[in-house]
Amino acid sequence: MGTIGGAPPARADAPPPTAATCPADLVGKATCYTGQDKNGAYYAIAVPKDWNGSLVVHAHGGPDLGNASDPQRSVDDLTRWSVMVEEGYAWAGSSYRRGGYGTRMAAEDTENVRRLFIDEFGKPRRTYVHGQSWGGDVAAKVVETYGRERGRYDGALLTSGVLGGGSRGYDYRVDLRVVYQYYCHNHPRPTEPQYPLWQGLRADSTMTSAGLRARLQECTGFESAPAERTALQQRNLDDILAVTRLPERTLESHLRFATFTFRDIVHNRLGDRNPFSNQGVRYTGSHDDKALNAGVERFSANPTAVRDLSYDSDLTGRISVPVLTMHAIDDPTAFVEHEAAYRATVEGAGRERYLVQTFTHESEHSALSDSEYANDISALDRWVRTGKRPTAKSIAGSCAAFDRTYATGCFYDPGYHPAAYATRVRPRPGGLRWPAMTAAQEKAWSRIPGVGIAP
Repeated sequence: MGTIGGAPPARADAPPPTAATCPADLVGKATCYTGQDKNGAYYAIAVPKDWNGSLVVHAHGGPDLGNASDPQRSVDDLTRWSVMVEEGYAWAGSSYRRGGYGTRMAAEDTENVRRLFIDEFGKPRRTYVHGQSWGGDVAAKVVETYGRERGRYDGALLTSGVLGGGSRGYDYRVDLRVVYQYYCHNHPRPTEPQYPLWQGLRADSTMTSAGLRARLQECTGFESAPAERTALQQRNLDDILAVTRLPERTLESHLRFATFTFRDIVHNRLGDRNPFSNQGVRYTGSHDDKALNAGVERFSANPTAVRDLSYDSDLTGRISVPVLTMHAIDDPTAFVEHEAAYRATVEGAGRERYLVQTFTHESEHSALSDSEYANDISALDRWVRTGKRPTAKSIAGSCAAFDRTYATGCFYDPGYHPAAYATRVRPRPGGLRWPAMTAAQEKAWSRIPGVGIAP
């Protein structure tokens, strides 16, 4: 028996899972396994001693960047989501076959770990897919792609989901990239090779996250106490935050995404084609909006790049199993308005009867209350078993029973409804209509050779 991080190397015949040591929270409560599937994706599995017969298949967020699958990622996810196993569900999560962007690839790898589980442990009584952050988009894609076949998936839980899809869900980071450069002039510096900002970073750059953080500090003093910033640093910071509507505490992480993940999307996945646009966007909130709009870099998207990113990661809303979402109202990474985009998408497909959304008074993205996670998976399971659609109020009311076990708090606001996505993220032309990709578009695009993002 190996440690849980010690999955076997890839083999053409995809060996069966190997028994491994469980995370500390699950020792004595579950049997754990690791392995690597036929496509090279590492995975982790846990089966509780007192298994209720149902399975939660987990889709992780990110995307992590790197060429290969990370064996530690699925292990870390099992540790983070051990509450699902504590509640009696078997759990299976894939690290995906490679790092970098690819929603359909990640959805396929998530489906593959479900099949692998069945081959090894038998068909579960019920199967739920859970997605967190970008994994929410992945899990929603799983539901649309594989959930239509009866018996594969019975429901989905999407938490802190990036549910606006790739073609619109990163527009606020596009805005950050150009607004930051307008004020800071150091990414790139005038003395460095120049490149269009939609690239995020030139392909051959050796910049690191630490180097980017140093440039952000140089321009804004974001790591310094306000009294230690220069007047120019403070004005730069104030202007960037006001125009982009980003929280100061996650400014660096958003800029990292708009740098390194944009480079991955553009260079590695789209063949250096540009899927982003800021034409027609008027930036407001700065100390001099006229100068900002006159000086900020502008660009238009390549239509085939938009198509491929949209096909890969946008959602049609055509769901046919119960979907429950949970989102912190003050999520600083995936704004709660992503939920408004998803509701509009599902309503646009006429499938709103399958969707229930819950919201909490929390200020986190990746670590909401375990009491709430346990409560939401239970509410989803009850909905599937009984056919009775819950309400945000009924879900809020059932949380206290779980909090007696986990004592992490219940913070639901059953009366909350997020504002439209366009109130938080400046829409591009046509950006007020949802879904961003209709089922008809998806079907037509699927016939185009090489469409989307390659695995």
